[in-house]
Amino acid sequence: MDDSWLELVTGGDLLVRSAARWPDNDALVYPEQRVTYSRLLLGARRAARALLGLEIRPGERVGILMPNCLDFMETYLGCHLIGAVPVTINARYKPRELAHVAADAELVTVLTTDLIAEYAPFVELLAAAFAHDRPASLRNLVMLGASKPAGYVDRAGWNALADTVRDADVESMRRSVRLRDLAVIMYTSGTTSHPRGCPMTHEALVRTALAVGKRFQLTASERFWNPLPLFHMGGLLPTTANLLNGGTVVSAVHFDPDTALKMLVSEKVTFAYPTFPTITQSLIHHPDFRSADLSRIRGLLDTAPPDVLRQVQEAFPAAKVIASYGLTEAGGVICYSELDDDLDRRTGTSGRPFEGMRVRIVDPETETECAPGQVGEIRVTGPGMFEGYLNDPVTTAERTDPLGYFRTGDLGCADADGRITYTGRLKDMLKVGGENVAAAEIEAHLARHPAVKIAQVVSAPDVRLVEVAAAFIELVPGATVTAGELIAHCAGSMASFKVPRHIRFVQEWPMSTTKIQKVRLREAIAQELESSAPQPS
Repeated sequence: MDDSWLELVTGGDLLVRSAARWPDNDALVYPEQRVTYSRLLLGARRAARALLGLEIRPGERVGILMPNCLDFMETYLGCHLIGAVPVTINARYKPRELAHVAADAELVTVLTTDLIAEYAPFVELLAAAFAHDRPASLRNLVMLGASKPAGYVDRAGWNALADTVRDADVESMRRSVRLRDLAVIMYTSGTTSHPRGCPMTHEALVRTALAVGKRFQLTASERFWNPLPLFHMGGLLPTTANLLNGGTVVSAVHFDPDTALKMLVSEKVTFAYPTFPTITQSLIHHPDFRSADLSRIRGLLDTAPPDVLRQVQEAFPAAKVIASYGLTEAGGVICYSELDDDLDRRTGTSGRPFEGMRVRIVDPETETECAPGQVGEIRVTGPGMFEGYLNDPVTTAERTDPLGYFRTGDLGCADADGRITYTGRLKDMLKVGGENVAAAEIEAHLARHPAVKIAQVVSAPDVRLVEVAAAFIELVPGATVTAGELIAHCAGSMASFKVPRHIRFVQEWPMSTTKIQKVRLREAIAQELESSAPQPS
């Protein structure tokens, strides 16, 4: 019998408690900046005082439009200290998307920076977003940078506002925040609609972060490298888990292989969280990778087919390479493969769901529960779930099955021990001449070719078969291979209807927050084929 229990706290209490327990531990490390837990608490309190100086009250929503930086975390945690709700805004959004988020979330303030990195200047984006219709709720724009754009509260004004409020006022408000209050609203990127807001309570966020800490065996001596953006749950959730356990999060304003590899070595990183092949493979194929001392890394997360994960394991022999499964609506992650599992289970499954999270695998056509090993739709419920789509009860109801489980739209299976394996998206299935074809199967086989760094497969229109497979390929640096050779590589190992009819080589990928946008690949190949088709005379 497991007699353990959870000690749940709000985001503000989390920071206060960790600063008391580990005041001198590094909390956050960036290439040009590091801050201890005690200093992070001071910065968050200063941000909370400034927010109160702007007359922001509990429950009001504050947009944070920034890349990874100290200001992001200080303002995010500052919101938690006074019960305001941070709305993390994707820094890659275009003006139309920014305008939608500001109106949909009823933002009262947007906090931004002039740190640009790979993103467009935020002041210009916001100006374009509000050029024709500024939301009635939006009272303030704040620039936490070196510049002083017109219409913004600048850094000096922000600090002056903080000086008008007492720490005692912040502490009084912190003690009024409840676990069931909203901790964050994060927007998911839609492919055919506006992004949808996913509200998450302090309870859901902290419960999931506690589960992450337990699964990763995090301690106060952890040096955790995470290049993912904080406006994405892939960045925010592991950061929260480490803050709960007193560890150090190592990150940067944006991912750069040179800087990342240097930090992995110099900061003596013990756990790496690249998560996506575009990042992992950039490290592995870096010219300095083989000479870098990465022997301290005990765990590494990547998301790729099993054969690719085994290659990653070979590249990081001292680490335990693991996989994950999750989505924003379910707290970001619902399971990781376990560090103590053998290689096959670590790379072939995503492990068991976190304690309290419940998963069903359901045949989407018959609504019957699938047997172990049988592929169906992954459905999930539990205490780590979001509160339903913001302002969209219709979609929330559509995505909830009769038993109260969330319809993820993902395909997968569970083994007899409950370990989850993700196999693809329901909408990522191709129908080639009436035959069902999983894009993930073709991608996994293409990835076995030594010249292939990343493979992505989408449907392409076909007069005879309705649709066929089209593969977009990024090659390993210095490698060469022809389209014909890749087609031959597939032809001998899979049914003919699965073999890609089109191969396209790319050097850059269309990206959302962290994922390759297959919808844009699908549009590109369809437009190309349409433009090259014979025109009727």
